[in-house]
Amino acid sequence: MSDLRSVLLLCWRDTGHPQGGGSETYVQRIGAQLAASGIAVTLRTARYPGAPRREVVDGVRISRAGGRYSVYVWALLAMAAAQVGLGPLRGVRPDVVVDAQNGLPFCARVVYGRRVVVLVHHCHREQWPVAGPALGRVGWFVESWLSPRLHRRNQYLTVSLPSARDLVALGADNERIAVVRNGLDEAPAQSLAGPRSATPRVVVLSRLVPHKQIEDALQTVAELRPRSPELHLDIVGDGWWRQRLVEHARSLGISDAVTFHGHVDDVTKHHVLQSSWVHVLPSRKEGWGLAVVEAAQHRVPTIGYRSSGGLSDSIVDGVTGILVDDRAELVDRLEELLSDPVLRDQLGVKAQTRSGEFSWTQSAEAARGVLQAVHDGGFISGVV
Repeated sequence: MSDLRSVLLLCWRDTGHPQGGGSETYVQRIGAQLAASGIAVTLRTARYPGAPRREVVDGVRISRAGGRYSVYVWALLAMAAAQVGLGPLRGVRPDVVVDAQNGLPFCARVVYGRRVVVLVHHCHREQWPVAGPALGRVGWFVESWLSPRLHRRNQYLTVSLPSARDLVALGADNERIAVVRNGLDEAPAQSLAGPRSATPRVVVLSRLVPHKQIEDALQTVAELRPRSPELHLDIVGDGWWRQRLVEHARSLGISDAVTFHGHVDDVTKHHVLQSSWVHVLPSRKEGWGLAVVEAAQHRVPTIGYRSSGGLSDSIVDGVTGILVDDRAELVDRLEELLSDPVLRDQLGVKAQTRSGEFSWTQSAEAARGVLQAVHDGGFISGVV
């Protein structure tokens, strides 16, 4: 049994991508920790405006080509070419390959067989319709039927127990599904010491895409505003759905009560979180909900939908935040939290305490154990 020497990561985006989010952070943070431990780590991903074809970030060698969908084609060609010493991955001889399936797999199993670990944050059943009727049907067929059969002898890695249950429902073997939860970047000390807003502020920390359902947060603020005229909503994050949301805020008559911060640096993000009273995450589907734990560092509890899956893992309902079943309940519980500083503080303190349980070092050590098991010819299941 030899130790891991080389790992290839496949992900449709990296953290520098304008559309990058929690799943990209997971891949890159764990990759950086593996690289720091002496493993040669390569990340194959898509290009975006201003991105070089090759660079090294936190010890991870990044190779980029292709766009939203062509990234899969170019990556598969690069993996195949590397087998005969050609192409951008020709020097990469991975012991294990991590195929991050964000709806679609890279089909690395075709080239690398059992050495492939399939990383799934969450299943995309609810999101595929956004791609259009034809592409949506094809995408869901690949994710729900083709991929489970292609990877029936491969190790799965996911980030929450609800996501593990979704994989079992699609036909993955429970004995080959390992759960390694997200870690957490420490908030800058100066942001943790900042003041809380004197007037009610609600924050949404999210990519601006349809399945995040930011419209529900806008509608909720519109309904609460007559009873709480000083209420303000901060939206931190960017995405292709942004202009629709700006127009929706205007149509609701609350443009003056909403700030679209866009994509911001970490210090700015944490300053906004620190000033907030409550974090709202109205997403239709989450694998884990990294934003929940980021807000928790600042004693800011989260309200989100129980049906989203991963939030029922990252939020301990009634202890570190609140899970609701529909938007009417979202309005009621948010109003309750904004008007009850004692309850808000109780949830916030417990959320902050729980956030201390998560670190990328710990997550990477757990992930490394899964990769090592695959390298040794075995499987791992359950929470690692």
